[in-house]
Amino acid sequence: MSTSPRYRAAARMIAAIGVVSLAAACAGAGTGGTGGTGGTAGGETGGYPGQNITFVVPFSAGGPTDTVTRMIAEPMAAKLGGKVVVQNVEGAGGTVGAGEVARAEPDGYTVLMHHIGMSTAPALYQNLGYQPLESFEMVGLVTEVPMTIIARKDFAPATLQDLVTHVKANADKVTLANAGIGAASHLCGLLFQTATGVKVQEVPYEGTGPALTDLVGGQVDFMCDQTTNTSGQISAGEVKAYAVTTPERVKSLPDLPTTAEAGLPALEVSVWHGLYVPKGTPQDVVQKLSEALKTALADQKVVDQMAKLGTAPVPAEDATPQAHRTKLEEQLGTWAKVIADAGIKAS
Repeated sequence: MSTSPRYRAAARMIAAIGVVSLAAACAGAGTGGTGGTGGTAGGETGGYPGQNITFVVPFSAGGPTDTVTRMIAEPMAAKLGGKVVVQNVEGAGGTVGAGEVARAEPDGYTVLMHHIGMSTAPALYQNLGYQPLESFEMVGLVTEVPMTIIARKDFAPATLQDLVTHVKANADKVTLANAGIGAASHLCGLLFQTATGVKVQEVPYEGTGPALTDLVGGQVDFMCDQTTNTSGQISAGEVKAYAVTTPERVKSLPDLPTTAEAGLPALEVSVWHGLYVPKGTPQDVVQKLSEALKTALADQKVVDQMAKLGTAPVPAEDATPQAHRTKLEEQLGTWAKVIADAGIKAS
């Protein structure tokens, strides 16, 4: 099902760029204020960074991947001694932004934050334009985010089992929102349909933000999305929540059962995030970024922010290039089979 012009217009109403300024870091670098980053040359970072670092988020502003990126941007910039610019380059399930980073100068000044979609894109897109393992250097994993099955608050089904029964009886009428082919919400929705054996009417949006907005507004029936994007609406009672898609309950949503507890154990998925730079980026720069990532993930403010959104930083040993590569290799194989079995291809 295609989106209407109203949906597409809403999706384009996005702030493209946010800047994270580090006054303290710049002052410490001898700039005398927040302007300029050139004072870091020759310091702890060995000349890098000498200019702003751009973190590319291949999804819309305000979405879950954007939220995680902005959490870690400030403490990473403070560790590196510079500034980070967060830029949203959404489109085609994250492949537009990822492609831009793959083609960028391999100097450490263009960094990609991507999620599980990095491991699904090769199976979904025939003319991808990049290959995850060959086109990037991995910096480190960031977090694994649980997903939640939610619906408009006036949707009739009261429990997950009720939802399954309702969907089976009304498959041609029920609408399932997602953020576009290849997005985490699309993948989770795919697994829901596989687990229930029912094909529903999917409504793709140009980002998670507009999809969730229309769900809250009652324009679509249900969706599956990350806790970083849904916890606030669940706690505020703006949506109806059925389950979390992980083996254990989420501390910030203790009353929300797992899919296994709610009677759908076949639906289990979490969304992992990682940082990438273009292939050929100097290894010392990759290591500086990885160390800055570890520092950010150990920051108590980041830990607390993630906890409120139902997730947590990965252990320090996973915030490394090798752990990240190992995870990506394993996930590429897993999702290739799932997508092939579903017979899905993106245009």
